[in-house]
This record gives sequence, C-alpha cells and structure tokens, in this order.
Amino acid sequence: MAADDDRSHGFANTIFVVSRTGVPRSPLRPATELLVDYARFHRDRRNIASHFVGIPLIVLALGILLGRLQLGGYNLAWMFWGASALWYVTRGKLLMGIVTSAVTAGLIALVQPLAMTDDWLGWGLGGIAAGWLVQLAGHYFEGRKPGFVDDLIGQLVGPMFLIAEAMMAIGLERETRIEIELGAGSTHLRDLKAGGAS
Repeated sequence: MAADDDRSHGFANTIFVVSRTGVPRSPLRPATELLVDYARFHRDRRNIASHFVGIPLIVLALGILLGRLQLGGYNLAWMFWGASALWYVTRGKLLMGIVTSAVTAGLIALVQPLAMTDDWLGWGLGGIAAGWLVQLAGHYFEGRKPGFVDDLIGQLVGPMFLIAEAMMAIGLERETRIEIELGAGSTHLRDLKAGGAS
C-alpha cells in the first residue's frame, strides 16, 4: 500500500510498539495502538467469539467483587468504573469510549444486587474463573497465549476491543478496521491441524 494511502486513514500517524521489547509501555497510548496490540493476539474468529462471552463474565464478576467493597463510603465498583470510563473516553475514539463505558456501566449495575448477597464471593470468583476458562479455550484456537502476559493494560482494552468489533460489524469504525488489519492482519480460522490460518 502506498504511503499516501496510509495517511488517508491515519495509519501513518499511529505508533505501534511490539509488546515483547521489555520496555514498559504507557497505558495512555491512543485507542488505535491499544486495539492493534490487542488484536495481534485475537485474529482467530473463534477466539474473538469466546471473548464476547468471557470478557462480559469477568466484568460482571468484578462488579460483584468490587461492589461489595466500600472506600470512604463509596462503592468501589463504581469508583473503578468512573476511572476506567475516563480512560476509555480519552483514548482518542470518543464514540467507542462512550459506548464501552455505557456497556460496562450496564453490566456493573446488573450485578449490584448480587454483591449484597451472602454468596457474593462465590459469584465473583466463579464468574472470573468461568470468564477466563472461556477465553483460554478461545486462545487454543488462536494458537497463542493471552496478550495480557506481556501487557497488563490489555485487561482494560478487552471491553473496548469487543465494542470496536461490534461497531465494525455494523459498518461503523471503518478506519479502525483498516488500521487493525494493517497492524495485526485480517481475522481468520486457524487450521488446527496445520497450525496456519485459513
């Protein structure tokens, strides 16, 4: 692709850092860079589908666990949500940040009653375990370990990645799709016998 084509959709202005350099990376990177880094570990469509189950389960579980805790009289789940929402909307993709914040707020609100039950710890830990098991199954199809091993900020990027995938599926965020595919490749179904993509 020509350099002019790269500039036409903003790819030339994006700085991508390979995760295995050992150099700490800023959590304040732009959304495009964060999404490309995350996408490098999530190109198999079965893996992406597993994350549409696993990530919401983990958000629900964190809503329960943190919702049980209070800090200065405030619900820790909502304090964490406020900080993450601010992070999402300041990554350079405002609509994606707003939608991600709204969806995570809905998930947290949904489970607040469970946070006040006697079984809150079981629900919370069980949800995290179930969410990770589903995602690990997805990474079997991917043939790669989860990316958070190299970059812990991926835990926050996960919900934004799902929103980006959903928005791209309905025809929004076309520029983001181009940038992700240029930086991480197209989605595929990896041939489990041969170990390659099909």
